Amino acid sequence: MPRIKVSVIVPVYNTGKYVDECAPSLLGQSLPADEYEVIYVNDGSTDDTLGRLEKIAAEHPNVQVHTMPNSGWPGAPRNLGMRHARGEYVQFVDHDDTLGPEALERLYEHAKRNNADVVIGKMSSTMVRPRRLFRHTVDACTIENDELMQSMSPHKMFRKAFVEEHGLQFPKGPWILEDLLFVSAAYLKAERISILADYPCYYWMKRDDGGNNTQHRFNPRHGFWANARTIVRQIKGGTTPSDDIDALQNRLLHRLYHIEVLSRAREPEILREDPAEQRKRFDAARELALEEFPPAVREGLPAVSRLRAQLLENGDFDGAVALASRVRDVKARSTVAGLRWEGGALVADVTLDLLRGDGEPLTLVERDGKWWLDPELIDGVPGAEDGWEVPDPFRLAYGELVVKDRDREDWWYPEGDLEVRLVPLGDGRSQVVATGPLHLDPERLAGGRPLQRGVHDVWAYVQLLGVDRMLRVSGDEEPGTPATSGPALTGGRLAIPYWTVKGQLALDIDQRQRELGPDTDALVAANPQRARRSLGLPYMAAAAGAPLPIEVTVGTLKTEAKLLPGADGTARLRLPARLKKLPDGRHPVTFPKAEAPVAYAVVRDGVLLRLEGPAYEAGAGRRFLDAVGDNRRVRSMRGRLGR
Repeated sequence: MPRIKVSVIVPVYNTGKYVDECAPSLLGQSLPADEYEVIYVNDGSTDDTLGRLEKIAAEHPNVQVHTMPNSGWPGAPRNLGMRHARGEYVQFVDHDDTLGPEALERLYEHAKRNNADVVIGKMSSTMVRPRRLFRHTVDACTIENDELMQSMSPHKMFRKAFVEEHGLQFPKGPWILEDLLFVSAAYLKAERISILADYPCYYWMKRDDGGNNTQHRFNPRHGFWANARTIVRQIKGGTTPSDDIDALQNRLLHRLYHIEVLSRAREPEILREDPAEQRKRFDAARELALEEFPPAVREGLPAVSRLRAQLLENGDFDGAVALASRVRDVKARSTVAGLRWEGGALVADVTLDLLRGDGEPLTLVERDGKWWLDPELIDGVPGAEDGWEVPDPFRLAYGELVVKDRDREDWWYPEGDLEVRLVPLGDGRSQVVATGPLHLDPERLAGGRPLQRGVHDVWAYVQLLGVDRMLRVSGDEEPGTPATSGPALTGGRLAIPYWTVKGQLALDIDQRQRELGPDTDALVAANPQRARRSLGLPYMAAAAGAPLPIEVTVGTLKTEAKLLPGADGTARLRLPARLKKLPDGRHPVTFPKAEAPVAYAVVRDGVLLRLEGPAYEAGAGRRFLDAVGDNRRVRSMRGRLGR
């Protein structure tokens, strides 16, 4: 009997339908079913969750279900799951999230190859910004890689013997920040930590009912401040104190200070919450900052964050509110120049900077050989009447470009880095900017693999002077139009760069939303309406006359469709509007006696939302274009591109 390689532990409570939505991703893994197990721990659910779980277990021998009295938090169920786990590694999954189809196989292989205690798989999410941690795959590192602190959720793979050796457990009962306590302890103890960044392993999804496992993220009644203090002391106990702002302990504490403490003194929270309630949070944050965080942590912050920390630690609530109202209005701007195709990649020169609320650049002013923060930003802020010195304009400053797969919520990092530098503006004023190349290779961007069919939006993240912003990369070309760089054939697939109606840069692979128009010099919007029941088949000739009935298979459903003749002799495929017998999802559409799909039908609640063109396997695009080479649009485009 094969040994169990991975135990997937899933705590559940009143999960209902989300059990059924998560289960297929757990049970359909590429790792053989007899090499992994799924352990559901029912935390005293009062709805139909237990019945749903028992039905899944009855149909799948590698599924266990355990029930315990309600503990009110996922920590105790995870501990129970670990006690029942037989796998060499344990992987934690929340009941409303999903795994990539090859996640367990890839994570386990990466773990074994590197003898890792902890493996962090690339996370995709509908809720949070991308993390630099997943820019590159790392075979082995330790807690010295402080970027690990960007990923503190428990949705990772841990070697079970390592967990048992160090007695790692989640706190029981309602214990907010339980994930930070467990993960930081694991990071401190681990001798080898691996990062798998070239495959989306974990999808952290926002529920359509507004709930998810982070809904109690900040709740003082659940011991937030005491728990944060416990985590700080755990990190201090596992590292060496130092006055050096770049010492390991101070770098690790920076994350807790910035996210869990300083958030109580910054926008949007301090401007959004009831002032009386927020003042209590502010005072509690101040107490924790003064008692537990060494001064070097505050001194190591960039300019605006350091000023905010000074106001917090001085107890200046009004000053923090004033600063927050100013910083809230700061916006990021992108400039794109020279957009073009080079060597199969879409390239451009990109610059990112920050603008004050009045639209003017956020600047530094040089005085007496020192740099001072923009006086317009801090005018009227108590505690900054004499200005605010910026000893290091580049402190923790960076900018990066990222590409988001709009359909799949995956974030990918183009090649190259942006450089942060000072640009003189005259009169002793300078601006901190991030500038460098965009190099987007559609055939390699997705972890060394081709981008999948769909629209891919170009984003940027910038952190300058302690102000961080995420923005869509925009240019000066006409919104809603093709990019002047034009389309290109990359790996045999049509890649169409264009500007959205808001002037933001996007790349359409395989004509998902943009397609070649009747004139090959033009591009037209495809799928202008949400519901599209017909799809052009340019490679299929159709005689003029009445529509031709044809039987097609949509997923597992056979139904009658129609081929509609087009004016240019091509055909369009039309499906019925209602496909009640099909579950929600994306289903292949095939003709009789044919294996390859001619289209995909997207169905929800028994209604056809839209038809999409074929999703080609990696590397198959060239063969597809060869097969339709007699289509005049494709032939003309090939000629224009010299292919």
